Order: sequence, then C-alpha cells, then structure tokens
Amino acid sequence: MSNKTYDVAIIGAGVVGAAIARELSKHDLSIALIDAASDVGDGTSKANTAILHTGFDMVPGSLESRLVARGYHLLRDYAREVGIAVEELGALLVAWSEEELANLPKLQAKAVENGYKDSVIISAADVYAREAHLGKGALGALFVPGEWIIDPWTPIVAFATQAKLSGAQIRLNTKVTGVSVGDTHTLHTSDGDITARYVINAAGLFSDEIDGVFGIKDFTVVARRGELMVFDKLSRTLISHIILPVPSSMGKGVLVSPTVFGNIMLGPTAQNLDDKSASGSSEDGLKFLREKGSKIAPELLDEEITAIYAGLRASTEHSDFQIRAHENRYITVGGIRSTGLTASMAIAEHVKELLVAGGLSLGATKALPHVSMPNLGEAFTRPYQDEKAIAGNNQYGEIICHCERATRGEVIDALDSTIPPTNLGGLGRRTRAGLGRCQGFYCHSELRKLLEKK
Repeated sequence: MSNKTYDVAIIGAGVVGAAIARELSKHDLSIALIDAASDVGDGTSKANTAILHTGFDMVPGSLESRLVARGYHLLRDYAREVGIAVEELGALLVAWSEEELANLPKLQAKAVENGYKDSVIISAADVYAREAHLGKGALGALFVPGEWIIDPWTPIVAFATQAKLSGAQIRLNTKVTGVSVGDTHTLHTSDGDITARYVINAAGLFSDEIDGVFGIKDFTVVARRGELMVFDKLSRTLISHIILPVPSSMGKGVLVSPTVFGNIMLGPTAQNLDDKSASGSSEDGLKFLREKGSKIAPELLDEEITAIYAGLRASTEHSDFQIRAHENRYITVGGIRSTGLTASMAIAEHVKELLVAGGLSLGATKALPHVSMPNLGEAFTRPYQDEKAIAGNNQYGEIICHCERATRGEVIDALDSTIPPTNLGGLGRRTRAGLGRCQGFYCHSELRKLLEKK
C-alpha cells in the first residue's frame, strides 16, 4: 500500500458500501472501498430476497421508512438507466385468518402514513382470480402494486464500477484488524495500513465489531439466518405476484416470490445465531419452509428444487437502521437488514449529508461515467436471443451454461470488466452461469478454465 491519505475510507463493499462509494465519487474526493472478501457484494448482500420495496410496511417515522421510500425511486430509476432487470409484479399480503384479515386496514393505514397510497384491500375471490394456485383458506389480501422484483447482484457491481471508473480505489482481500485513531485514522489491515481523514463503517454483520475498535458500543449484531428454497423455472407459471404474509416481530415471515431469473423462491426463515459465519442450510429450516409452502402454494412443492441457500441478516436489538455520525469523523452504518438493497442509494445520500455536517468539504462535482450492465432478467432479451449481438460477436451465440443459457461472450465480458470476478460464485452473480438446475455439473469445468486463464 502507498502512504496516501484518503479523504474517506469505507469498510464493507456490500450494496450499501458500494452505493456510498458511488455517491461520494460524484465529488473531487479520494476514496478507498475496503472489504475482506475477494469480490464486491460477497457477504450479506449476495443472499437477498431481491424485492424492490415501497416501504409500505415500515415503522412510520423511522429512518428506515424514510430511506426505503426514497431509495425505492432512486434504485428504480437507476435500474432503468443502466439496464438492471426489474419486473413490475406487485405484491399480495395474504390474510389466512380472521385476525390477519382484520389487520389489513391497519396495514393499509400504515402504508398511507409511510407515504404509499396505492394499496388496495381485495376479496378472497379477487385473490384467487389473481393467483389460482394459492392454497385453500385465503380470506383476502392487501394488494400493493408497487412491490417489484429486481436483480439483487448487478446493482452492487454497477455502483462499484462507477466508483472505480471515477477514481475510487477498491481494496479487496483487505480485512481490517485494528485502528489507530487520531487527526487522521489509520486502518491496520491484512494488506497494510490505510490512512483516511474520515471512516465509514458499512461492515454489515461485523459493523458492531468495527465500532468496537473505535471504542463505540451502540448496538450488537446478531446474525439472523434466512434460508430459502429456489424452485426450477418450470414452476414459474404457478405464481405471478410476490406473496407476502402478515408480518411478525421476527420480520416479514415466509414469502413466495418469482425471481427475475425465472424461478420461484420460498423463504426466508428467521433464526438468530451466535456464529456470524453459519450460512449453511439446516434440516429444521427446510422442514419449516416446506410446512409454510404447503399452505401458501402446495403445488409448488411438487416442483423440482434448483438450489437451497441461506443468508445472514445483520439484526440488532433496535428496530431501526443504526446510522449515526460520531465526533471523531467516523460514521456507523449498521443494522441494515433486507431492505438495504432498496434503501442503498438513499443511505448513500444520507451518509454524504452526515459527512458534510461533520466538516468534510466535497470539492468540485463531477459527472459519473455511464455504465451499461448486462441484463440477467429472464423477461428480457438475453444475448443468446439477440441476433444483432450475435452477428457482431458470435460468442454471444455460444451457450456455455445450458441451464441458465449463459454464453461464452457474457462470461468473457465479465472477466474483462472493470471489476472482474475472482471465483465461480462471483462469475455466476454476473452472468448466471453455473446457477441453474445442474448447479454447474455441466459447465463448471469450462468456466474454471476461462477464470483461471484470466
């Protein structure tokens, strides 16, 4: 590492850290985006339920409510600008009991209080007219047309790409092991020392630990495991909306939702763990999901399962985001749960405001370079279907991953990109290659050859 002193160092290159780096890159600042992993978005951010939330069911008046509502519009417009896949499905918050049915007007009133006025209470007959394959016993639902599904991986790469093209330094495989606090802060890392005038802690599951090395103890992160089942693309016609339960104190509960990749997803569970690395699935979790799924959409359980995975959410003892500036030019961005994807760009704006309030001079404003991201959405034209693209480069017509129909051209584009993947997981998040029903049995050998060649 050089002896350079950065204006801002951001710890954590998930969706929030990458969004902050992008936002600050609009100004004449020197920025370091740091992560212990070998790729951006390789932690909590890669295991998201992939919903673009309106914020209709947030706690009114909370910081999370405000930032999700603002972030919804920012990310929606950004996705359209750079080509990130979004499908405008709408959600049904289904009532399965008289108590839940009685709560629907309260949830609708909460949505209005949160600034969302388009929800509608519909009858059981209307529910089944929209979703014929739901299980028996639905009594009604709150229809929320603005709840959409989104590709959860590409925004992270897009944010980080724009930041890097604007001059930000992205330091991967760089774990923070300690800090020396002073007029400037020195982060001691596994790849040498990094010195910065301002430090932002966007470390997700480890944000409380980073707070600790700065002498701060405002919250404790508990890893909340969410297990999910992903069903084969042949199941996609069974469900056409996001099917949500009436939420509980442990979260929004188990949902059934299509994905932009053409699958159906069932989950997540919500289990608090002491181990922040325990991202494996469990027999009890899968049994629980099957029980829930048998009530919500019983026909779905007859379909083939493509994948099972688990994500760890950064839950704290507080119900709201934990974003605050401290006196020593240090900002904590903690307690960001699954709504962090939607809120990410608004969180970045908010953090920039805190930095300015803390004395950071932003300097001259500059335009971010335009980026055009690869479309991973099944509802849109993929490269293997694009005759014009194939005519320009026949590698877009050469399918490597037949399950996901990912082409050699897409893989090479990812490997040649500004922030290339360093492993098969990162390559899959950029191209879908290896993520289909055979889980790479057919294509991993060729993908690994290409990866290792680069």
